Amino acid sequence: MRTFSMLVKPIALAAMLCAGQASAAFYLGDTTGGDTFNRPVEDLSALSGVGTNVAYESFSFSVDTAGSYSFRSFALPLANTWDNFLILYTGAFNPASALTNATIANDDFNSNIGRSGFDLSLSTGVAYTLVTTSFYNDDSGKYLNLIRGPGDVTAPVPEPETYLMLLAGLAAVGFMVRRRTFD
Repeated sequence: MRTFSMLVKPIALAAMLCAGQASAAFYLGDTTGGDTFNRPVEDLSALSGVGTNVAYESFSFSVDTAGSYSFRSFALPLANTWDNFLILYTGAFNPASALTNATIANDDFNSNIGRSGFDLSLSTGVAYTLVTTSFYNDDSGKYLNLIRGPGDVTAPVPEPETYLMLLAGLAAVGFMVRRRTFD
């Protein structure tokens, strides 16, 4: 399960980096077994009393065009969802200081458990971090996040070592698939 997430993220990231003038970006993830933190409450006034040890994943990005962007997160599978929670940070995200740089958060977009989202005006030249987590402790799962707006969503360019690790991982998967075919 973790291997699927590890393979899908780089592929989705590569697609976003290579897309020309796209107005929407999406990526898949899985918070299961991830690092944990004490998340903020939805109005960002304090830390949660029920989400004190929630698993999370973060996605850092910037935009190339200023304007209004829509953020939507869908817990997967849609038929049997977990209660996801979305937080946008302007600048760095530090799980040990979860209120610092927190800009907006949402749980149960349009009163739907398993869907989170918000709309916000973003600026160019600013780093943002989108954190996908859950409402309750011990609640986690797969998700699909969608960011839509007037410009491209650009993830930081990975270091050359990251590309080498990705290629090595893909080669290993290819070798294992080929080996299974001949066994």
